[in-house]
Amino acid sequence: MGFNYQEMMKQARAMQKQMEKIQEDLKNTEFESSSGGGAVKVIVNGDQELLSINIDKDAIDIDDTGMLEDMVMVAVNDALKQSKEEARSRLSGLTGGMGIPGF
Repeated sequence: MGFNYQEMMKQARAMQKQMEKIQEDLKNTEFESSSGGGAVKVIVNGDQELLSINIDKDAIDIDDTGMLEDMVMVAVNDALKQSKEEARSRLSGLTGGMGIPGF
């Protein structure tokens, strides 16, 4: 039984199409996170793009901008982490856990 190059290429194309579909689905999936008891809310998509930031006016203290900066950073990092974990989860089923770089 010999190596079937055509079959391998067919499978590679099918996998590429599935990967593109997953990436498109992720791009259209939103991940929300908040910090400071909801004072800061952010939304990112599965393409790692920050879509929105909402800051409660009561969270703004001109004398303590550091706290607000920290709350924004925590919320953004958590939303990005959710997005990355979802991408890893969806792609691992396709790649069989091969850990393809960039995915």
